[in-house]
Amino acid sequence: MTVFLRLALSCALLTGGLGTAPAAHAGNAAPAPSPTRTPPVQAPAVRTPAVQAPQPPCSAPYRIDETLPNGARWQLCWEMRNIEGLTLTKVVYTPKNSRPVGVLRSTALAQIHVPYDSGNPRFHDIGSLGYTAIPLQAADCPGGERREQSVCVMTRARGHAYLKSGYEEPAKSAQGRDLVVFAAFQVGWYTYLAEWAFSDDGAITPRVGATGSLSGFTTTPEHGWPIGVGSRTFEESHSHNIFWRLDFDVQGKADDVVEQYDFSGSGTAKRKLKRTVFTRETKAVNSPMRWWRVVDRKVRNSDGHRVSWEINNSDSAEYRGPAGEAFTRADLYVTNYRSCERLATNNPAPHCAASVDRYVNGEKLTDPVLWVNVGYHHVARDEDADPMPTHWQGFRITPRDVTARNPH
Repeated sequence: MTVFLRLALSCALLTGGLGTAPAAHAGNAAPAPSPTRTPPVQAPAVRTPAVQAPQPPCSAPYRIDETLPNGARWQLCWEMRNIEGLTLTKVVYTPKNSRPVGVLRSTALAQIHVPYDSGNPRFHDIGSLGYTAIPLQAADCPGGERREQSVCVMTRARGHAYLKSGYEEPAKSAQGRDLVVFAAFQVGWYTYLAEWAFSDDGAITPRVGATGSLSGFTTTPEHGWPIGVGSRTFEESHSHNIFWRLDFDVQGKADDVVEQYDFSGSGTAKRKLKRTVFTRETKAVNSPMRWWRVVDRKVRNSDGHRVSWEINNSDSAEYRGPAGEAFTRADLYVTNYRSCERLATNNPAPHCAASVDRYVNGEKLTDPVLWVNVGYHHVARDEDADPMPTHWQGFRITPRDVTARNPH
């Protein structure tokens, strides 16, 4: 009965303004066919000087082109896809007084898997996310611009970019700023905030905030936490396992390689760096001090070092499910590009594998796509009473040797 109420409430919330949508948490139900809102394609841009980035192949209101106060410039396109929701494409970063660097062909959410601690229910919240987009109010996009009501584009302070004391020279400090692109989606009781922050130092922070209301699923003490007066009602604990799909193109899809870095020597005075190059599709799990990067074999900065983008996923709760949830057994998947591989679970393409763990079949990597899995275990508390405060989970993508010195 509780699952039925959750589905019914989700459908009710989607009525009015957005049209009728498939029920949220529909499991294996395929999304209803509908035209995807795709940015119009323009004619190729006129060739420009090396220090200027070409315009993204989309027109207003789908084009984003922002120069931040330190001179860094981000250019990209957005679209609201029926299945994945907010999707960003053709992401280009231009450091101040430098050449533009292509970063991502596309990035989007690939699944929000929500298993409850008692073993049931177990939801897959993405499959028709675009239908659940919420019209944003002015207060939801402070100082920014609402694009077609459902997407916010704004800038915000990110704190100190650096601070260096003076000693024998003048003190130096600067405040950083982010370009932020986000949308909100109503799925059942939860409101999900899907956000990408593009920093003036070249970093990218994808993250999801969960807010709205608790589900109201009650359980026994071993699976939950007492909510409300006394210890009679136990809200069931659950996980949010969020997957992102990232199709990196570092100055184009050619010559991109994925590497893993480890540091041996735990408990000793010395540590050794170990580099592993992924030449075939693979999966990897988090480990202390482990990180990955997507590096171009040929593109180098002015110091002669290869340009790359580092992925750090050290904040995940690392949920591991039963045999039927093999897709939860890794924190990073690396696959070769296939257009039909869209979601990490319940993939809707009929002639493609159903989940990201099955995409990995040993194929040689020529155009790598990364799938990042970040888990959060939600143990409810009294402070979660309506409206539930936003809890965030995500990871960080950091430029490594894109510039030869601090670009700020």
